[in-house]
Amino acid sequence: MSTIAAIATPPGAGGIAIVRMCGPQAKEMLARMFLPFSPHFENFRPWMLYRGRILDSDREALDDALAVFMPGPHTYTGEDMTEIHCHGGPFIVRTVLENALRLGARLAERGEFSRRAFLNGRMELSQAEAVAEMIAAPSREALRYSLNRLEGLLGRRTLVLREKLDALRAQVCLAVDFPEEDVECLAPQAFALAVDDVIVGVRRLLAGQKRARLMQHGALVVLAGAVNAGKSSLLNALLGRTRALVTEFPGTTRDFLEEMCEIDGLPVCLTDTAGLRATAEPVESLGVAASHQKLREADAIVLVLDGARLHEQGAAAPTCPDPAAVEALALAGETPVLVVWNKSDICMPKVFPPRWSAGFPCRAVSALSGEHLDELARDLRTLVLGDGAGSATPDGIAPNVRQAGALNEALVELQALKTDILAGQPYDCCAVRLDTAATRLGDVTGVASPAEVLNRVFSQFCIGK
Repeated sequence: MSTIAAIATPPGAGGIAIVRMCGPQAKEMLARMFLPFSPHFENFRPWMLYRGRILDSDREALDDALAVFMPGPHTYTGEDMTEIHCHGGPFIVRTVLENALRLGARLAERGEFSRRAFLNGRMELSQAEAVAEMIAAPSREALRYSLNRLEGLLGRRTLVLREKLDALRAQVCLAVDFPEEDVECLAPQAFALAVDDVIVGVRRLLAGQKRARLMQHGALVVLAGAVNAGKSSLLNALLGRTRALVTEFPGTTRDFLEEMCEIDGLPVCLTDTAGLRATAEPVESLGVAASHQKLREADAIVLVLDGARLHEQGAAAPTCPDPAAVEALALAGETPVLVVWNKSDICMPKVFPPRWSAGFPCRAVSALSGEHLDELARDLRTLVLGDGAGSATPDGIAPNVRQAGALNEALVELQALKTDILAGQPYDCCAVRLDTAATRLGDVTGVASPAEVLNRVFSQFCIGK
């Protein structure tokens, strides 16, 4: 492979920047750019940082820097690598990189360092993806899932399932190719049970996909309810600052307002919406329509009730007395809903939770005083992440969107395969689905992945990684 070079630190001025080189000429290029201070310097002992001068193309001193040589194959990429840790001024960094390119290095493409690590067997594809996801992790828990994938946890579990399918493929081939031979044949019931075992394993891997998506990209949480219920006040209280205008006049919020924040460790796009009510006013009608759309898109809905008004009608009523709440629940469908009785500092109902709210988690809060907001944050996290099929597996395995797509395709093939086996389909026909399922599992870790898949994955990386 050619020797590549790139800046491995973010653009802009900083205290330190790193220029990285990788390939067969990496050490030679570093030697031509670096003048050590120590008289005892011995041709770059591996894994040691040396201080010296970085020279420009005219052999003049450019910077006081540190340099290190890391020999393959026990490096990130599996090849010889060098790094120059220079001062982070844009001119210095750019000049160091230009000197490396003048000496024969090629500017690295996006993700090329990680792609070489994958091609050289230093990591499988799910681990390579985890590198980019760790860099972009918006929360501590998202970082934990990415780190688990980087350590190969998902890849190892997938490999075990693929090996089970490979063992079945061998037995099926034996049954198909030597039907007349006196060899042990795979019985249909045993075949179906073995396939079912793999199906269970794939479903376990998929169990954490929703949680990983929410932790990596954030959950859309919509505040809905009647006008003047306190949605904007609750938004401000959860953000810890005034973001939405709050007045005593109905209809102050005409359009939805979105803010990213972290609630009990969960990245959330918190969305304040216009109050739900029938109106003939054109602008307010548009706001209500936008509220409807956001309710349909939400990962979770916080249904805000005006406790100061509803207590007069009583929480003991068998049906909800708030038309806006009824409308929001109708639009929610299967989206999880948290019922929030706001203005608890003014009035708490004698019956709580309200009788009509059976099946929905409830919390009484005061957006004005901040009472019970911490409990609300924990309730919201539980609501969004859940404890059922969408929750994370205990060991923290959570595939990303691409990996989950491959696992789902494998699951579809395996379920169809089990149906075919029980229906008495010939084993040579079953072998086709078995091969396809094994291939889809292999896509998770990049076993024989097509070039377009690899290009799509590594194009998401930064240049220096």
